[in-house]
Amino acid sequence: MYLILVWLIAAIAVIAERSVYLFGASINKDSFLATMQKCILAGDVAKAVKLASATNAPLARIIQAGLVKVNRPDEEVQAAMDEAALREIPKITKRTGFLALFANLAMLCGLFGTIVGLITAFGAVGGENVDPSQKARILAEGISEAMNCTAFGLISAIVALMGFAFLNGKTQGMEDDINEASVQVLNLVVANRQKVNLQGLEQGA
Repeated sequence: MYLILVWLIAAIAVIAERSVYLFGASINKDSFLATMQKCILAGDVAKAVKLASATNAPLARIIQAGLVKVNRPDEEVQAAMDEAALREIPKITKRTGFLALFANLAMLCGLFGTIVGLITAFGAVGGENVDPSQKARILAEGISEAMNCTAFGLISAIVALMGFAFLNGKTQGMEDDINEASVQVLNLVVANRQKVNLQGLEQGA
């Protein structure tokens, strides 16, 4: 039971930490892209970089990395965003996978506790050196231990799996937003290079 409690506490800690980080790192992708599009179409990339740098989110940092290279060839702009994505995406996905592990460990520990409880119960029934007057009590205690471990293990596993499903969905959504936004911004830059004010960009940098 105590070992199952350890996995439950660990799962809750990961769920809390990841939830705080992911929701703090989330931004409205559509609103952000609309702002970037407005700045790029106006040729004011320096303003777009400034707005991206003021936004504390992985998506904004990845877009900013590409925008500061807008005066370079398209391949370098793409490479800059890919490099930033390689730094940011692991921060988004880290530790979430541990929840699936904690769920499995909680279930296995619950199963182990069930087996131990049943061994105790049947040992009391079949034991030759056990006081007959105590057999019923030991049998009941063994079965109770088995059922409690099973229930607690299942509850802990359910909590961990629900947290994993929720956080994994949030993480996947953020990754999809990053991929979509990166492609859209790159296409905007490529299609509107003639409008880009490089002098303004250098002054903004």
